[in-house]
Amino acid sequence: MNKKIYILLILLVAAVLYLCSPPLASLFHSTPTPQEYATMKIIAHRGGASLSPENTLTAFRRGISEGADMIEIDIHLSSDGHIIVCHDQTVDRTTDGNGRIRDFTLLELRQFHVLDADGVPTQDRLPTLEEVFQLMREARAAGRNVQLLVEIKRTRNIYQGLEERLLEQIYQNDAASWVTVQSFNDFALEHLHELDPTIRLEKLLFMKLPFLPYIIDGGLTRFSYDKYSYVRSFNFWHRGLTASFLRDLRRHQREVKLWTLEGTDTRVLPVDGIITNRPDLWVQARQENPIVESAQ
Repeated sequence: MNKKIYILLILLVAAVLYLCSPPLASLFHSTPTPQEYATMKIIAHRGGASLSPENTLTAFRRGISEGADMIEIDIHLSSDGHIIVCHDQTVDRTTDGNGRIRDFTLLELRQFHVLDADGVPTQDRLPTLEEVFQLMREARAAGRNVQLLVEIKRTRNIYQGLEERLLEQIYQNDAASWVTVQSFNDFALEHLHELDPTIRLEKLLFMKLPFLPYIIDGGLTRFSYDKYSYVRSFNFWHRGLTASFLRDLRRHQREVKLWTLEGTDTRVLPVDGIITNRPDLWVQARQENPIVESAQ
């Protein structure tokens, strides 16, 4: 084995053991203060995956009604070029169908029913991105200042043209001011930035290796602020961020979000956003911890 790779693997194992240890993690994480709750975006992961069938219009309505600041979704391309909202590349886990999304037309995908938490088919079908935009526009018109966080699920070899189709729908819905795009995949982010530098982009990752210019984002990727100059926020696995690297990100004027959290009993660093399956609990915690103005 190459010596460099061997050293990297040792450091990786050590870092994972360190970050996965609750006693050690608790030394650097804490319950958010009222000030931190007030400024922290609460983002409903897949609409609030522990409240409703994930990535459905039902889930998105629930996430909005619970008071989430943003709704997070995942997108793929059907065989006939429609942007489909689903987490996985296949429909096997989340619906009563089987197969890859990219092998089906929209009409064929509409035949599948989304499953609830018990595996029972519901009346929900896999939504299109356009249906999500329509729901978001209605919510915003009704006074809810809710935003959309879109995760691109792709590699260099699949979903050719997805970024172009996404931008087209953002423009058609006049949504550039309230849509953010995130991805683990650098190619997708770089391509979007080339197409339109004004679109807000965020980088998903698990963690940064300590003392080394590498991040784990599904692979081992070299990290530098110059490389990611166009990235506004780095979105970490909630045990993958250290206090020291958070300070470094702040010094470089980057925002930070954490994923994916359930209840508010999870101890976290003071970040800009929480991506959670239970937006209701985080909204409630924010309401129960208001900022108290000091007497003048």
